Amino acid sequence: MQHLDRESHAQHDATCPSLAREQARSAAFVMSPALGDSLNLLIIAHNLVRAGWQVEIFGNHAWSLARWFPHLSMKPALGEEEARDRLADFGVVVQMHRDRPLKQLRAWHPGFVDLHDVEYADDGRCMAHRFAAFATHHFGLPTVEISNGMRAPPELQHRRHAQRVAVHPEASTADKRWLARRFIGLAQRLSGEGFAPEFVVADGERSRWLPLASTAPPLCSFRDTADLAAWLYESGWFIGNDSGLGHLASALGIPTLTVFRRRRVAQRWRPGFQCGEIVLPPWWVPTAGLKEKWWREAISVRRVHRAFRVLRERVAVPA
Repeated sequence: MQHLDRESHAQHDATCPSLAREQARSAAFVMSPALGDSLNLLIIAHNLVRAGWQVEIFGNHAWSLARWFPHLSMKPALGEEEARDRLADFGVVVQMHRDRPLKQLRAWHPGFVDLHDVEYADDGRCMAHRFAAFATHHFGLPTVEISNGMRAPPELQHRRHAQRVAVHPEASTADKRWLARRFIGLAQRLSGEGFAPEFVVADGERSRWLPLASTAPPLCSFRDTADLAAWLYESGWFIGNDSGLGHLASALGIPTLTVFRRRRVAQRWRPGFQCGEIVLPPWWVPTAGLKEKWWREAISVRRVHRAFRVLRERVAVPA
């Protein structure tokens, strides 16, 4: 296939107004390797497609979930060396962070857009709501949905296993993880009430849980993000740390309960697609430093269990 250099493109566009208009309404999304970032960024992509834009998504989580987004064009993640050839013809290229996953993108693409200021703004809303608002204001969309348009394959049944509680006791970093023994204590309490908690962990995380297997619920791991999504979609509930799995559960319409170490983090990163509750350290823990050090010990099983009861009451009486 013949390729035009960027100068030739500019000259060609000047003589082809229809091509220039088409490129102006085309966007590529370079997705973070983090699942939660990707799911929230897809809110903007979904709303652009609703408004008639041509959109392509580049990211491995998105590629795995392609069947769940039939209205979006999904491609595998790009490497730095191939990005220029694949992205040059798009009028807009969106990446959540300024320098990752593609470090040089901001330097060479004239239509580069990042969400740095949106993520770190002094704004009480969660990312799902912030990104939807950004789609309105930056792209001038007349209406937006706080949705990424995720749809389950037809063979799956939403919340088929109504008593199954998907519990994610892990997180990307240790400072986000509530105590393992308390997750186990919570699971035992839920089992006593007739629920069926199951722990979901990545293959690389199983070694931390195998010594606790005699007291922990069943450990589930999945081949890829699509298999994980199918299991979550048919679960009744989700409980976990601040992690991408909470955003996935929320995007799938599963009620979520998320344990956070700080209020400001929770304001930004609570799952925002669906009904959810959060748990924070109690107010009486003094100073930010002590909260950061002792938040795990300060959050009791009883506190999380009580929040789960509140969540169930909210779901029973929808707003």
